[in-house]
Amino acid sequence: MEDIHWVDNHTAQSDFILLGIFSHSKHPTLLGVVIFIAFLMAFVGNTVLILLIHCDVRLHTPMYFFISQLSLMDVTYISVTVPKMLMDQVTGVNTISAPGCGMQMFLYSTLAGSEFFILASMAYDLYVAICLPLRYPVLMNHRVCILLALGGWFLASVDGFIFTPITMTVSFCRSREVHHFFCEVPAVMKLSCSDTSMYQTLMYLCCVLMLLIPVTIISGSYYFILLTIHRMNSAEGRKKAFATCSSHMTVVTLFYGAAFYTYVLPSSYHTLEKDMIVSIFYTIVTPVLNPLIYSLRNRDVMMALKKVLNVRPASL
Repeated sequence: MEDIHWVDNHTAQSDFILLGIFSHSKHPTLLGVVIFIAFLMAFVGNTVLILLIHCDVRLHTPMYFFISQLSLMDVTYISVTVPKMLMDQVTGVNTISAPGCGMQMFLYSTLAGSEFFILASMAYDLYVAICLPLRYPVLMNHRVCILLALGGWFLASVDGFIFTPITMTVSFCRSREVHHFFCEVPAVMKLSCSDTSMYQTLMYLCCVLMLLIPVTIISGSYYFILLTIHRMNSAEGRKKAFATCSSHMTVVTLFYGAAFYTYVLPSSYHTLEKDMIVSIFYTIVTPVLNPLIYSLRNRDVMMALKKVLNVRPASL
């Protein structure tokens, strides 16, 4: 009997407490409803976009392949964090086990890192389509697209495999209260009693590298894209090229801006409130906006959606 109590106490002591965002809100119920609606919008929007791209032959192109990968990442990582947060609010139990925390940390790191590389692949795809249109079928064939996607997933998972075990094996202080709504590496590392300066330097360098490589590809791609657009004689061609690039640049600005604040800016620029707001932005807001950006502003996607909606009533 004493052994059972010891195991229960030891398990409870190893759990983390996610303080979340509701403790900072004057209207937690209203905030919970808003977040739940946002979660449904992101889940349904991204799932519909994936299904449309899969089912409509006209959308079987490299650009839409990468958009489907982006939607898959968005729908997965919002599902990793938000349902747990909402369930904690409903049940009043805001603990998470150490293995659960580690799994959440690994999945989130992998998915967020993969998105960096997918956005870079999309920029390269735009560069080839606009600057090298005659070589596009060769340079962006199906095999190349698969390799680019798998490469992004692999590099991001390596990042997750490196940082998750290190973070979860450091010595933690008596308090295991995480000032966050999920187990993110920087938030959990703040609980450590040991000297983590070397680890934080390593994490900083890796995060800069994870951002620098895609940003370099994106910047270089858009430099040549803008040069090509400037040389275009057709006003209609310029308009179409700008419209194609603007959706991608909107997503890049939203996602990379939040990531730069979280992982690159020195700790002196951070506060608990700012960190929470930025995390909400790229964890919840961005997955909601991505399908809207790539559907409402995209004629091909809207045509595929109208086709599905028109067919459905006829089949009943």
